[in-house]
Amino acid sequence: MIELATPTTGTNGRVALVTGAARGIGLGIAAWLISEGWQVVLTDLDRVRGSKVAKVLGDNAWFIAMDVADEAQVRLGVAEVLGQFGRLDALVCNAAVADPHNITLESLDLAYWNRVLAVNLSGPMLLAKHCAPYLRAHNGAIVNLASTRAAQSEPDSEAYAASKGGLLALTHALAISLGPEIRVNAVSPGWIDARDPAVRRAEPLTDADHAQHPAGRVGTVEDVAAMVAWLLSRNAGFVTGQEFVVDGGMTKKMIYSE
Repeated sequence: MIELATPTTGTNGRVALVTGAARGIGLGIAAWLISEGWQVVLTDLDRVRGSKVAKVLGDNAWFIAMDVADEAQVRLGVAEVLGQFGRLDALVCNAAVADPHNITLESLDLAYWNRVLAVNLSGPMLLAKHCAPYLRAHNGAIVNLASTRAAQSEPDSEAYAASKGGLLALTHALAISLGPEIRVNAVSPGWIDARDPAVRRAEPLTDADHAQHPAGRVGTVEDVAAMVAWLLSRNAGFVTGQEFVVDGGMTKKMIYSE
């Protein structure tokens, strides 16, 4: 459903679709792209929150409620974007089901496993499938948000780790299948303070919080957003099929520390 009135055209004339953009890293990516002149279409399951966030972001933000694991909703959403703007230049797949409570293997039921893989892995596939014809017309780009858990998992996160590992494999395959017209890359965040901006300002992390990070620094959503924005830019025109790890050196530090 169309949630907002017709927005103005972004200053750079380019349109990006960002999923899971009503909070956390997705919201940070949307805000960063808008600051660079993009017209951004946000999607989220939470219709009320998504609409409010789009209004706060201003005239260059537009919201569509979408379940990325539902192909009918993906098809309809992409059609609405094309009907509204007539083009699509970038796709950022951020929507995901995480494991906030670290579900043990014994407690992991098949319905939850299937839902995590449907959103985290099938969703990006469906979005790439339905966006590809329009991205190709403008030499567009896709960025998939993976996770360092794909390579170095935490305990009791089998569904999440498997889905993000599969997403990396999907990224590499899409880069070959859709190239050279469409560039496809992945960004894998490590420890990121993904709280809402207002909360982060009101309750900044302490030195003790940073000390828990193996490299002494917890990342922010802006660290990830800046990387995504660069990958969508024409400055990254020769970059495809890659994974960019944004973890402040955490992985190397953990692997090689004594």
